[in-house]
Amino acid sequence: MSATDAAGPAAVPAPPAPPRAPAPDGSPGAGRRTARRRAGRAGQYLALLCYLVFLAFPLLWLVSTAFKSPQELGSVHPTWLPRHPTLDNFRTAFDEQPLLHSALNSLLIAGISAVVSVAVAVPAAYAMVRFRSVVSRAGTGWILVSQMFPLVLVIIPLFMVLKNLHLIDSRLGLGLVYVVWTLPFALWMLQGYVRAVPVSLEEAAAIDGCSRARALRSVVLPLLTPGLVATLMFSFVTAWNEFFFGLVLLKSPEKQTMSVILTHFLGAEGAADLGPLAAASVLATLPSLLFFALLQKRLVGGMMTGAVKG
Repeated sequence: MSATDAAGPAAVPAPPAPPRAPAPDGSPGAGRRTARRRAGRAGQYLALLCYLVFLAFPLLWLVSTAFKSPQELGSVHPTWLPRHPTLDNFRTAFDEQPLLHSALNSLLIAGISAVVSVAVAVPAAYAMVRFRSVVSRAGTGWILVSQMFPLVLVIIPLFMVLKNLHLIDSRLGLGLVYVVWTLPFALWMLQGYVRAVPVSLEEAAAIDGCSRARALRSVVLPLLTPGLVATLMFSFVTAWNEFFFGLVLLKSPEKQTMSVILTHFLGAEGAADLGPLAAASVLATLPSLLFFALLQKRLVGGMMTGAVKG
């Protein structure tokens, strides 16, 4: 027997340790990360829910008030839902004020002003985008500045112009004012849509013999359909909800708009006939809600396109 055999086998050096593998999903670290992600997502949903409740609260309270009886409206302990729903407020509102006639006035004035605003804004936006110059850049800057003007600043010049044109207390005059008021915003919206249309399409149409006017009508306008719908919607809602111009420029009761008629439910001392006022306000809100419900997809798409391309 040798000396080595007598001392036993020689010591073998240990191999290097492999790199540490990432913690499996069931490890304590992964569990904490998953809990943090879930908590963050729950916080986002909670914040979104609070925001939706904040937005919907005035409408829900208005609808609830419209169906409450006078006893519930005068109670010192208000309730969320009417205990005894009634339609008396709607009947009183229709009996006391010409709601249907005023709604037709608002529909006529807002509809015509929205169509005229879009019809004027389309060629103007096309010219400002395709023919870039100092004048177009100055016009764009003026549009932004004009949106900051308060209504009281422009009402006196508009009143004098309409008086000279014999359009005071005229639905046509109020419609022209709404065209002037909504045109800058319509022009600003449509610029983004026109800029999103590739110039190469118009160049290809020109090679095929199309004039610029025909290319605008046959090539550009079909691609602007979402933008036209969104701009028309915003112009209509702006004119439908407008109050100040209608109050100042229309005096005859048979010509007044819906937003002005709502003030007739207020007494001489400021006391509101709350139930009929809420019922009339619900009726005044329905057209805007119906338009949004019918055109919401095109409206959201149009807003995003205008925001990105503008």
